[in-house]
Amino acid sequence: MNRYDVVVVGAGHNGLTAAAYLARAGLSVLVLERLDHVGGAAVSAQAFAGFPTQLSRYSYLVSLLPQQIQDDLGLDLALVSRATASYSPTTRGGRTHGLLVERDEGEATRASFRALTGSDDEYDAWRSFYEGVSGLARAVAPTLTRPLATDAGLRAQVDPQVWRDVVEQPIGTAIVRRFRDDLVRGVVATDALIGTFASIHDPSLIQNRCFLYHLIGNGTGEWRVPVGGMGAVTDALARAAVDAGATVVTGAGVSSIRPGEPTAVTWHDGSREHTVETSSVLANVAPWVLRILLGEGEDPATKPQGAQLKINLLLSRLPRLRSGIDPEVAFAGTLHLAEAASDLEVAWAAARRGELPNPLPGEVYCHSLTDPSILGDVPPGTQTLTYFGLHTPAHLFDEDPQATKAEAVRRALAALDAVLEEPIDSVVLRDADGNPCIEAKIPQEIEADLAMPGGHIFHGDLDWPWAPAHARLATPAERWGVQTDHAAVLLCGSGARRGGAVSGLGGHNAAQAVLESR
Repeated sequence: MNRYDVVVVGAGHNGLTAAAYLARAGLSVLVLERLDHVGGAAVSAQAFAGFPTQLSRYSYLVSLLPQQIQDDLGLDLALVSRATASYSPTTRGGRTHGLLVERDEGEATRASFRALTGSDDEYDAWRSFYEGVSGLARAVAPTLTRPLATDAGLRAQVDPQVWRDVVEQPIGTAIVRRFRDDLVRGVVATDALIGTFASIHDPSLIQNRCFLYHLIGNGTGEWRVPVGGMGAVTDALARAAVDAGATVVTGAGVSSIRPGEPTAVTWHDGSREHTVETSSVLANVAPWVLRILLGEGEDPATKPQGAQLKINLLLSRLPRLRSGIDPEVAFAGTLHLAEAASDLEVAWAAARRGELPNPLPGEVYCHSLTDPSILGDVPPGTQTLTYFGLHTPAHLFDEDPQATKAEAVRRALAALDAVLEEPIDSVVLRDADGNPCIEAKIPQEIEADLAMPGGHIFHGDLDWPWAPAHARLATPAERWGVQTDHAAVLLCGSGARRGGAVSGLGGHNAAQAVLESR
């Protein structure tokens, strides 16, 4: 075919979501993917030679994917809760212990707060804060799959103090006012900084928007592990799209989008160039990349910048911690490293000066504890480990990417070693070639692998997931938060107003805008 109702550029999870909805509605849909496989960042891969283990190479947890999308598309997908929410090791008064937060908070969580701080005051403050934030999440979550709500409409449903804390002033203000303990403050603050390079006191509030997105998924904010790895999310969406009649072409690098009547999309399959006509283009690429495809050229001044270090490891067993906690408890959730509030601010200031932070703040997850199916046929005791580092912006790696990357990995593992009874190297497996089973990705490599400009995992700074009072909402695209400067071209990825993370929201909302406009 040389004409389709809709052409989707990019077969990441959002592009597949959009294709599934539109094909199910009877539209002819072509999905073009530059890589030789679908899924974008939501993929599983065998990273280490000699081991069948399927690692979630880039994205690694799911929270924002609405149950409604799963139900609408009949996705064969299992998302499993982690036994532990978080564990944060620390050393005080010469004694190593830590703060444990259960997924379903109970007496062990209260006792851990008491042991760390000396009273129940901080835990009571914790409960009060998150109860208020939960009220905000419950108000926002149902709106994510509807036309944009307004800030005024949502504000009326939320406790005024919570709205001020999260929406109107830097999140650091609320954290400092509500909590006294440096580690507790840091545990709260990390949700504002994952994938976002900012101080918790930044007046731009980009950290507040990041914080909100990490806590509103399905009204609970719980981050779950997809059984089978992130690739299982992609597989389910790809099946839904293809079964509905969408055509998915891989190895198809789009070079231009020419809006008009009709709109034309040009792509290359490695041998020759093709052009197809369409009524609508859904761009599952970053807005910065879309402008290039539209012929507007590159603008280095507006290019996003990612700020994360991702490391995947394969271990012969979980290492012991100095605090004595059971490793299967500590590693089951989010293990915080060098993430007290003061650590985070010092690291941010260092990176802003152009220095690699030391210690390097980061978080560790063992997905194979929750989903052992990803391991495959491996020796007993084998486990995966994923590290996600904060405050490592792309500019730190510009001058000498590989040398700086090696040092960043060294500092990340040193931060882990600081809380372990034995060095992590002693339990890292070796692949078939004798190399340590350690795979690391810096922002430049994320950009090279996934065409995310600057390696920014959200395609750019997140927006509030609602419309401001002055917003123009005259067209379906505007009402669904997916508009561009061209009526025939819509955003359907993380760059949409309610994009970011593995959610399917960009794809769902772009599809709804197309259907509403027909």
